[in-house]
Amino acid sequence: MGEFFKVVKYDYAWQKIKEYFPVAQVEEISLLDAYGRVTATSVNSPESLPGFNRTTVDGYALNAADTYGCSESLPAFLEMVGEVKMGVTADFKLNTGQCCWIPTGGVLPEGSNAAVMVEYTEKLGEDTILIYRPVGPWENVMQKGEDIKEGQEIIPPGRRIRPQDIGLLASIGINSLKVYKPYTIGIISTGDEIIPINDKPEVGQVRDVNSYSLAAAVRSCGSLPHIYPIVRDSKKKLKEVIDQGLNDNDVLLLSGGSSVGTKDLTLDVLLSYPDSELLFHGIAVKPGKPTLAVKIGSKMAIGLPGHPVSALMMFYIVCAPALRFIPTLEQEAFISMNLPSQAGRDDFIPVKLVYEDGRRMAVPLLGKSGLMSILSLADAYIHIDYEKQGLKQGELIIAYLF
Repeated sequence: MGEFFKVVKYDYAWQKIKEYFPVAQVEEISLLDAYGRVTATSVNSPESLPGFNRTTVDGYALNAADTYGCSESLPAFLEMVGEVKMGVTADFKLNTGQCCWIPTGGVLPEGSNAAVMVEYTEKLGEDTILIYRPVGPWENVMQKGEDIKEGQEIIPPGRRIRPQDIGLLASIGINSLKVYKPYTIGIISTGDEIIPINDKPEVGQVRDVNSYSLAAAVRSCGSLPHIYPIVRDSKKKLKEVIDQGLNDNDVLLLSGGSSVGTKDLTLDVLLSYPDSELLFHGIAVKPGKPTLAVKIGSKMAIGLPGHPVSALMMFYIVCAPALRFIPTLEQEAFISMNLPSQAGRDDFIPVKLVYEDGRRMAVPLLGKSGLMSILSLADAYIHIDYEKQGLKQGELIIAYLF
């Protein structure tokens, strides 16, 4: 096994992941099911919105020129000739000196180009309206196509759909969307020392943290996790589960068994497939140096460290960016302390984001690498490039949100 363990730089490993990651499939789904999904194509409006000139106030539709120069002491006198009903186009036309009652959202009748709020009017008799404040052309009116024009792109590709996006699409009659189909991700925990989380560990045993944390991380990327039973250190059993996992899923995540040693069976099994190709085994990073990736046909298997903290960090570093159909969220922050790093290795460090004196600060969460509680406190992680030997206190950096 030792001959396979040739450490590569992080950039190389990530490039290999991107190059050979399974191609995302596209599916068309109902608008009601679209929340949280990511658009695969742009969406152009089939119509203008609004589709007609409509008022934004309760009041009177009129020609703006008939109000010029009016005031509270010298109102304009207009003849009221009718009323606009909601959802109905008026069957009359306004001439100079005429107005009509119109509710908010009503269709502006022909011959009018503005509306005056009822608060600035007074009714004098049955058919005379006094206007106390002038209005300009198209004041208190939303013109046809002012919100959206026919053919306009309203949703770009790569947009995670929000409730307001669904409302917008519903308003123009779009009831289905083309979105990226979620990846299916198999999760396999390996090792004789791993036990179900309901069992009480004896000396040397640890609970199966990775199946749970990785499944949650997979869901956070919009993909569908499929957890398999814990696999003991048996080549035959591991082969059976990997066979099933490759058949069921787009990508397999295996934790444990990626370090160099006599009990390392993972790489042997993965490379036993005739269409397998080792992409890398070992990355010059901390944490997660023994991470590996193997392409098997159109599928991919990624071997993560067995340690829960390293496994989850490496998922965010090399898996999550490939699974997400939108970029990882980033925030600028100032590092709160001097942070040394070893040249020739990419360091990824969990941080807590806090505000001090109006500045966003990234506070490194340092401690023994095995402390899951530290990772639980983190809001993001930072990346120290292999060429750097650390960060200086106050240096502006990028924090990648979990």
